[in-house]
Amino acid sequence: MTTTTPPSAITEPASVLVGARPLEIDEVVAVARHGASVELDASALDGVAASRAIIEGLAADPEPHYGISTGFGALATTYIAEDRRAQLQASLVRSHAAGAGAEVEREVVRALMLLRLSTLMTGRTGVRRETAETYAAILNAGITPVVREYGSLGCSGDLAPLAHCALVAMGEGEVRAGSDGPRPAADALADAGIAPLRLGEKEGLALINGTDGMLGMLALAIHDLRMLLATADVAAAMSVEGLMGTDAVFAADLHALRPQRGQAASASNLRRLLAGSPVVASHKGPECTRVQDAYSLRCAPQVHGAARDTLTHAASVAAAELASAVDNPVLTLDGRVESNGNFHGAPVGYVLDFLAIAVADVASMSERRTDRFLDRARNQGLPPFLAHEVGVDSGLMIAQYTAAGIVSELKRLAVPASVDSIPSSAMQEDHVSMGWAAARKLRLAVDGLTRVLAIEIMTAARGLALRAPLEPGPATGAVLSLVAGVGAVPGPDRVLSPEIEAIAELVGSGTVLSRASQATGDLD
Repeated sequence: MTTTTPPSAITEPASVLVGARPLEIDEVVAVARHGASVELDASALDGVAASRAIIEGLAADPEPHYGISTGFGALATTYIAEDRRAQLQASLVRSHAAGAGAEVEREVVRALMLLRLSTLMTGRTGVRRETAETYAAILNAGITPVVREYGSLGCSGDLAPLAHCALVAMGEGEVRAGSDGPRPAADALADAGIAPLRLGEKEGLALINGTDGMLGMLALAIHDLRMLLATADVAAAMSVEGLMGTDAVFAADLHALRPQRGQAASASNLRRLLAGSPVVASHKGPECTRVQDAYSLRCAPQVHGAARDTLTHAASVAAAELASAVDNPVLTLDGRVESNGNFHGAPVGYVLDFLAIAVADVASMSERRTDRFLDRARNQGLPPFLAHEVGVDSGLMIAQYTAAGIVSELKRLAVPASVDSIPSSAMQEDHVSMGWAAARKLRLAVDGLTRVLAIEIMTAARGLALRAPLEPGPATGAVLSLVAGVGAVPGPDRVLSPEIEAIAELVGSGTVLSRASQATGDLD
């Protein structure tokens, strides 16, 4: 499974104000994914300048202060003379820009830079005003630092990824700008009229000490999963309908007996999606002898709902983190400079892992519904594998293999990263979160869920088409017409890969959900 840009509904680029209040998830997505510009709040910039004055006062103090006039990590007790401190900060950034592996996606790097800028604008890090302004200018110029896959343990900040961004602000390292390949940062900054930074006391630390990478990826995943979980309800409704299932189990009074919020929302969606379905109505009479549907149909609200509740919890953690000022040391509201452990990524790492578990389970249930369509012993009268000419054609047999392979991978990705820890920095940093790794695997998981849902929708659409002359309901019929436009219709065998990718694009862009919602109104 390859890493792709995760799915999302279309969002128009806009300008995002940084510093006036905590950023919201949709604002992070607007800047990171859609290229929205950033503006810096004037009063927050005044606060940045005021906190810088405190740092400059401490820099003149003969007593050592961590990160201002000392070394870092295990070298925290080493005093650094005033004439060596600029070199200290630059050396910190250069040495920490030790990433390796493939380039990280543009949207992740932009999210990371935006969230570090947001923390700088709290006035709790002690950076200069021009440092915050430089980060904003780089974002607005569309310059993206080249950040590598490996280098963060999710503690003491996403160190290597953030250091690569800070390196670019210094006019060093590599960037991408527009459609160009990697080029020297100095050249890109010069073209954009941005002067490279010469870091002052504490600024190197302030630019690399944060959970911004893992938080940025969490924000993107939350945005995408809100849409995908609603799309999972659309896929399930199509499968219930195509497999001649019942909608009675989605009744509101049944779900009120177990007042789980996500479950209720999913059941409500399924009722609306199946409302007015001639297929469902066709087998509601006393002649229907089926007592109850299989779990993958009947229990869809319970599984999809549990994933929704997990997502709600993750969003609450993300909101708290977006309102945080993560740095070490940090300037307190009363002007103290204190060491702390707020850079530890455990809160974010846990929910990233939790979401990967939920994603794997939703995808697993989706694949089981796909499989039911292909088995003539369970598909209520449809041809084996939904083949056009049984024996000559294989139908969607191998599409199910693809879904099964992805689901197997998703189960591996659901193994928590945050339970691991490898000590670093001469045992000073003896417990780390691995939150960056948790975020990286969640991005793969979101991509996998998108494709598994696409295969279910493709399969259910073919199954529903084979039910003719019975007609699907308005919502599922609208999706059936949509996917038929990219070839997902019954017929002799053909190459399926382009159809799977085309429907995955319809799922990932939010188009499937939007088309269903035109018939139902906004789905929860």
